[in-house]
Amino acid sequence: MSSSGLELPPGNGDETAEAPTVAVPVPRPVEIGADLDWSAEDWSEVRTRVERAGRAYVWLNLVEQRLRSVVAAVLRPVYEPVHGEEWEVAAAGPTGQEWVQRAAALREVSRRKGHLLDPADDTVLAFLTLPQLRELMVQHWPCFAPYLDNRRELELTLDELEVARSAVSRNRGMSRAVLEQAERACARLLRLLDSGSPPSDGRLPADAVERLVGDRFTDVAGVHPDRVRLQRQLPAEDLFSGARRLDALGIGLGLLVQNFPGRRLFRLAESGCRVRLLFLNPASGAMRRRERELGLKRGELGRTVETNILHVRRVRSRVRDPEAFEIRVFDDTPRFSAYFVDADGPDGVAVVQSYLRRSRGMETPVMVLRRAGREIVQRDDPLADGELSLFETYREEFEWSWEDSRPVS
Repeated sequence: MSSSGLELPPGNGDETAEAPTVAVPVPRPVEIGADLDWSAEDWSEVRTRVERAGRAYVWLNLVEQRLRSVVAAVLRPVYEPVHGEEWEVAAAGPTGQEWVQRAAALREVSRRKGHLLDPADDTVLAFLTLPQLRELMVQHWPCFAPYLDNRRELELTLDELEVARSAVSRNRGMSRAVLEQAERACARLLRLLDSGSPPSDGRLPADAVERLVGDRFTDVAGVHPDRVRLQRQLPAEDLFSGARRLDALGIGLGLLVQNFPGRRLFRLAESGCRVRLLFLNPASGAMRRRERELGLKRGELGRTVETNILHVRRVRSRVRDPEAFEIRVFDDTPRFSAYFVDADGPDGVAVVQSYLRRSRGMETPVMVLRRAGREIVQRDDPLADGELSLFETYREEFEWSWEDSRPVS
């Protein structure tokens, strides 16, 4: 029936329309606080997020400090003589007034609350972020051009870091791929800011994270599951080249003999490097026991060691000072192989592998050790200062084995 009194036909023909029956869901009661506890998987995921974010933060912090110092070194002499302490505001120009004033306001708040613990941070520049520092460099590139080579690569690298910076600043998770990309970009940016000539850090350079937490792992610089993965990170050429002293102990010294050419070893000895090589005696009972452990035929491993000894003997025969190139053999049961490079200096490096019962040297885990200490946090135990490090422990074992060995003519 319409409002005027007329009876209207139903909308579905002659049938009378019936309202459909709809089930109205009733919300179930939810127990408050039921999901407060974290499972083991939740804790594992959170720890992974924290570890990745922390590693990325260390790199980003290092890059930000380096970039800030470069900006200050280039732009301060230009603007400070005219604008004084407000030189950052003048350098930002009209387009950067908003973010530079925000940085100045943050500095004032930090001053009032006592958050400025270092007087060097009491500047507007210290409160600028990576994108803002990038903007200053782009605006004033003619000032930076005499000192930095590739503007395009510099900008692209800073753009790559923005994803990681955003994730870290907002406490968001990041994938391993993003973290690795950020680390590579940070390392590349640091090289660019040093005009392609980064400071030398020796044979085994430490990255930013290792410098921060290295004291937690004494002198262990790296652990690799086998020798193949070791050589991806630390090739034999990088390990042995330029050495002043080389001491090696093992069954056949395959890392040196098979991966470092004889000509390179000869030039190394001729340049003044003192070499001491200690092989397992191919005719000893320890060699036969090792062959049985590995399931080899009698004499199979011994012949390989003999070949390696003959190889280094040929190298020694060409050296002008054979006394500086010593070769010896030992008869004791081999417990590990070790290669010490410049062990008497602060930049000494050692590669150590333990011998496992069923695994050959190529397949056993590898430790890379540094001689130089990396203590950042003061030790709580004063008696620990007299303890030997891993590097010194293995080196002492080498010296004992050397004293009990016999020279090879």
